Amino acid sequence: MIKYIGQRLIYIIIALFIIITATFFLMRLAPGNPFASERAVPPAIQESLNEKYGLDNPWYVQYGEYLLNTVQGDFGTSMKYRYRETNEMIAEGFPISMTLGLEAMFIAVGMGVLIGTIAALFHNKWPDYAMSIVAVIGISVPSFVMASVLQYYLALQVGWFPIAGWNGFIYSILPAVALASTPMAFIAKLTRSSMLEETNSEYVKMAKAKGISKWVVTFKHALRNALLPVVTYLAPLTAGIITGSFVIEEIFAIPGMGKYFVTSITNRDYTVIMGTTVFYSIILLLAVLIVDILYSFIDPRIKLRGGKSSGK
Repeated sequence: MIKYIGQRLIYIIIALFIIITATFFLMRLAPGNPFASERAVPPAIQESLNEKYGLDNPWYVQYGEYLLNTVQGDFGTSMKYRYRETNEMIAEGFPISMTLGLEAMFIAVGMGVLIGTIAALFHNKWPDYAMSIVAVIGISVPSFVMASVLQYYLALQVGWFPIAGWNGFIYSILPAVALASTPMAFIAKLTRSSMLEETNSEYVKMAKAKGISKWVVTFKHALRNALLPVVTYLAPLTAGIITGSFVIEEIFAIPGMGKYFVTSITNRDYTVIMGTTVFYSIILLLAVLIVDILYSFIDPRIKLRGGKSSGK
């Protein structure tokens, strides 16, 4: 286990180096510059700004400084928000985005597994059909459309929830549900399919033949094995929650990372874009590592050896 984690950490470092390098050069190759505006900037001011942020240096000097600062955890100063550090903006917005993301993941996994399990237990009966309809709607309707629908009917028309903002738990319910709708539906379909496969397996039939309760077999044995595909989905789920939250945060006026990231793209704020990209890349790479480790705890037959997982 320790050897495997060590090897994966080395892979993470290599992947981060590639991401940092790619992000730097993509930003430099992008058209325009951070100081472009509708009004022409005097050449003297343009030169002063370029000198201040080191944009007048050769690309290899800029890259070296950027790489060194990033390794030290310094993502630089924003080019649009005066005197504001990218680290400060991440520290301010990320806890809010993380709270929203964790709520959405809890809803997606909890409700998705529940819906999928119920559908499998009542296969080809009305609960199965009802749950399948819910899953199809969740997959078909994008999260930003779901957000607008929930906002209009439950907040504006009925008044059960605040329309927008971030001031307590009740403000997070609608955006979390909207963000969780698509992954919840996908997890429900995964769970249903896996549960049907497990309930028809030989060990389940043998357990039932020995007189073990259907519910014990289902929840103690079948469900545990059926969760493996769901665990595999947690890494891409994390990526989807992160990227999707930017749009949801804009719709509900949530002061999370989405506010800074979207604004930085509009303003070509290189330091904020690159810093946010690298920061979230670290989170996603660590999420993949955690998912791999969870495998061995959910199914003891899976042993982590060397650079891969092996089942016995």
